[in-house]
Amino acid sequence: MYVGRFAPSPTGPLHFGSLVAALASWLDARAAEGRWLVRIEDLDAPRVLSGAADDILRTLDRLGLGWDGPVLYQSQRSASYQAALESLDTYWCGCTRREIADSSIGRATDGAQIYPGTCRAGLAPGKTARALRLRTGPEELAFTDRVQGPQRQVLEREIGDFVLLRADGQFAYQLAVVVDDAEQGITDVVRGADLLDSTPRQIYLQRRLGYATPRYLHVPAAVNEAGEKLSKQTGALPVDIKRKAEELARALTFLGQPETDDLAQAVANWKPALIPVRRVQVAAP
Repeated sequence: MYVGRFAPSPTGPLHFGSLVAALASWLDARAAEGRWLVRIEDLDAPRVLSGAADDILRTLDRLGLGWDGPVLYQSQRSASYQAALESLDTYWCGCTRREIADSSIGRATDGAQIYPGTCRAGLAPGKTARALRLRTGPEELAFTDRVQGPQRQVLEREIGDFVLLRADGQFAYQLAVVVDDAEQGITDVVRGADLLDSTPRQIYLQRRLGYATPRYLHVPAAVNEAGEKLSKQTGALPVDIKRKAEELARALTFLGQPETDDLAQAVANWKPALIPVRRVQVAAP
């Protein structure tokens, strides 16, 4: 059975960019007569806004995007992440961000500095363990996204050994999302293309942990006229539930789907082949 999911971070109310991802995921699941789960990614406690998770859930419900089963909260799942972490080939890294920037061999496609493996053979004298990194290899990771097409990445060369446990003691997103998707039985991940470059890391983790790899579909990430991803930090406005029909129609248009104010009709009309093949797309007001 198809099992999809929507996994928002509760850093503010649901905005248009999040609505696009939620609607695409919901439509894909319902068109496949599958299940659709909601997971709250509240690991990064300093960024969590009090009451935001409940507000997001209320908004989804009022939009008619109902979910199946209980909502999962990442903040309650540390034991699962720790168990997965202990089974992986990791090592402690003592490098600061400045040191990584000064010694980096370049930038990855997502803008992050490529880690040069400074601490692979052990911490240098006088260095303190800061973050736990996963050792990567020279193999090429390839997958075909249902919208974006074939994707390839060599982690060791293009990303480097990446962090699974941060210097602040927080489990990294890459680890948490892989463990959660596996334990929830997710078969299909539908999300914004801003996360496309993270997918090879997640597939690498899935293979190391013996998990199945879901199918992936990345829709264009909604950006403003300045090219900034819509978020609380860039001033994205909350979804106006009083204009429910207009908000849903706008999201459908963004996804290249026929415009309708009837969700049942939107499910019947759903065609992923109509989704624009691009990484980002300006969200028209």
